[in-house]
Amino acid sequence: MHHLAESGRSCPVAHAMPMDTEGPRISLYAAEFAADPHRAYREMRARYGALVPVDLAPGVPATLVIGYRTAVRILNDPDHFPADPRVWQKDIPLDCPVLPLLEWRPQALRSTGAEHARYRQAYTAAINGVDLHTLHSTVERIAIPLINSFCESGSAELISQYAFPLTFAVLNEILGFPTELGQRVATGMQAIFDGIDAERGNAMITEAVLELVTTKRAAPADDIASRLLHHSAALTEEEMIHQLVTLYGAGIEPQQNLIVNTVLLMLTDDRFAGSVLGGSLSTRDALDEVLFTDPPMANFCVSYPRQPILIDGVWLPAHQPVVISMSGCNNDPEVGIGRYVDNRSHLSWSAGPHACPAKSVAYLVVQDAIDQLLDVLPEMRLAIAPNQLSWRPGPFHRALAAMPVVFPPSPPLTAR
Repeated sequence: MHHLAESGRSCPVAHAMPMDTEGPRISLYAAEFAADPHRAYREMRARYGALVPVDLAPGVPATLVIGYRTAVRILNDPDHFPADPRVWQKDIPLDCPVLPLLEWRPQALRSTGAEHARYRQAYTAAINGVDLHTLHSTVERIAIPLINSFCESGSAELISQYAFPLTFAVLNEILGFPTELGQRVATGMQAIFDGIDAERGNAMITEAVLELVTTKRAAPADDIASRLLHHSAALTEEEMIHQLVTLYGAGIEPQQNLIVNTVLLMLTDDRFAGSVLGGSLSTRDALDEVLFTDPPMANFCVSYPRQPILIDGVWLPAHQPVVISMSGCNNDPEVGIGRYVDNRSHLSWSAGPHACPAKSVAYLVVQDAIDQLLDVLPEMRLAIAPNQLSWRPGPFHRALAAMPVVFPPSPPLTAR
């Protein structure tokens, strides 16, 4: 495995510095980082500036980009910062916990050039086929029985009882997954994000998606899987599997965490707590603020320079991950203005050729899920103090382990 200093020692520009390797790298997978990442970003910025030496897992070095302008430059330069990890992963052991999330797959997120264009055209067309009016009704239909399952009790754990089952059921429906197959994919995906038994999680996902592809080939329907299968890109079975794995990964964890992180803001910040009972700031305002301050994918958008490259006076080594910290960049004091209402300049949907194509779908699902919940239970509050909440470790996501809430018991809803 390459070390950060190797490219720097051989670089011909005398005044440029190799990536700093003195002292321990910052461990993005540590519980300490998960507990207070914003303090960690401030300390990183004070010591390193825009480019920070980190470990994604034990023995897996990377560069974390926490400067907004530097990140935008990298995200819009796929020639120098391609997304293909195949050279990097040759040196990575198969049981590495971050490998399933970063390894090469024949899909747009890990491809460049003509292959990237082919994959992106196929899955963008498949996503654009989702009817947003129908989706609104789908979210409501799924949300009501979930809310009814706990609204009379006066308490709930919002992740396991609402945010996860809702995003899971909505995604299954728009992708075309039967519930049982979807459950296997979701279980495998959580193992990958948590970095625990990730290799087994990867195998579980692949097997379930292969079953779906076989089913949809025989009996297509009005869903993303069927539209992908019958797109003019003529995706192979292997390519189909990896497109759907990517859509699942992008659809459950990030949306679940965006729902929960937004509700947390609305329950703990007076500007939004008032809005639940008729204040001035809306769910969409809270959603946009969370996308700035605590995005559900905090560090991602990974690229792998083909050769040592000089950026911001620092030499980055070839074939080593360069990870964009959406959270760190969004909160960069050089560009931060502290105003989030009607401000969409954050990087939480990424930017450039790999920008998220499902933004409209995600916005609708998350906003409708929150509105349904708070319309029924407007006096909801946290059951514990905010500083008692526990955040799940992991280098990529910003995710609570649980979110217990209490509220005055309310009678069940009837579907409209």
